[in-house]
Amino acid sequence: MSKQEELGDVAIVAAPLEPPAPPPHSVDFGFLPIPKHLRHDPSQPFRFTLLLNVVFAIAGTFTGANLYYCQPILIQLASSFQVDDVRIANIPTLTQAGYAAGILLVTPLGDMIRRRELLLALLFCAGCVTLGLALTQSLIAFETLSFIAGVVAVTPQVLMPLTGDLAPVERRGTALSIVLSGLLLGILVARVLGGVIAQFSLWRNIYWMSMGIHFALFLILIFILPDVPDKKIGLSYFQLLYTVAKYAVTEPVLIQVSIVGLCCNAIYVSFWVTLTFLLGGSPYFYDTLDIGLFGLVGILGVAIGPLIGRLVDHLNPWFGVLFGLIGLLLTMAIDTAAATLSIGAIIVVAFLIDVFDSLQQVSSVTRYFAINPDARARINAVYIIAEFCGQFIGTAVGTRIFSAHGNYAYGGMNLAWIAL
Repeated sequence: MSKQEELGDVAIVAAPLEPPAPPPHSVDFGFLPIPKHLRHDPSQPFRFTLLLNVVFAIAGTFTGANLYYCQPILIQLASSFQVDDVRIANIPTLTQAGYAAGILLVTPLGDMIRRRELLLALLFCAGCVTLGLALTQSLIAFETLSFIAGVVAVTPQVLMPLTGDLAPVERRGTALSIVLSGLLLGILVARVLGGVIAQFSLWRNIYWMSMGIHFALFLILIFILPDVPDKKIGLSYFQLLYTVAKYAVTEPVLIQVSIVGLCCNAIYVSFWVTLTFLLGGSPYFYDTLDIGLFGLVGILGVAIGPLIGRLVDHLNPWFGVLFGLIGLLLTMAIDTAAATLSIGAIIVVAFLIDVFDSLQQVSSVTRYFAINPDARARINAVYIIAEFCGQFIGTAVGTRIFSAHGNYAYGGMNLAWIAL
């Protein structure tokens, strides 16, 4: 009897074998070895530890700070390069413009390529750029490097979506709040460090310090950052950028949180900018050092961010945004009514504005990260661009209204932002 007769008339067709999983990457950039315990292994998912969370926050602090080191040393820069205040004011503008370009053109790559390589490349480039800022004797070169420094300062905006991917769902709010606290801390730390170092040393030492920190972070991440595979989204770079624009107009939740982020950032940034004018004028007449110390109050507000994250983990994030806005409304009401009457009121406002802004921001991030896990980098880019627009509007409009019409008109503007 033939074999076909033994099996009957039923044809046996072998099931196609699944293609074997590609081997884990063993090197970065084709030459830099990845430690074995950090290589991707689907059978043993990498555990998101508190240590890694804290390292992400520290990286966010000092890479984000690179955007703001120049602000307290503009007078020294003008003297060093022998130009007037109008020309030297181009430096923070170029740095922020570079940051906007980085958010739009670099951060979406987090959905396209391996985040480990992207983060290491950003840190190495940022270290090289700050070395150039410390050495250059040319103002044109300093301006060019300042723009590039802004482009490569987007490390925190790569770390945020990566945190959303790595952190367990039940701890995502806490993990995001720790990284976000690090980023907000960078804004305040940069101004304090920049002012202190420039006061007692050469302004170039700020950038020598920054260079050392960036290369140290580069080395630390080599030995602690897990290799997460790319998301295999199958898009070209320009298709990737197109989807960023598409998400900005097709996702209702993202549109809502972006508008909220724009309004709240307009308030947050304008508060810290106009605070300098408020404390330097009547009735306080504080000097620069005293004004700078108010940043320490803001740091205290940022420090409770992890507690806010734990609250968001147990709260519907929509209500987190709502409670944050209500808190900001009350905080701005205190600022409007009492900022020119009591220094105690200003201290309370400086603390509460960080607390409630962190609450709405962590809640907003939790909301939009739930839209599409495979597009978190692009969705995050939309939100950060909206926040950036809020910073620009808040600085430009807030300072003008405060200077021309005083604190009550300025406070009314902030209350209107919250009402919107």
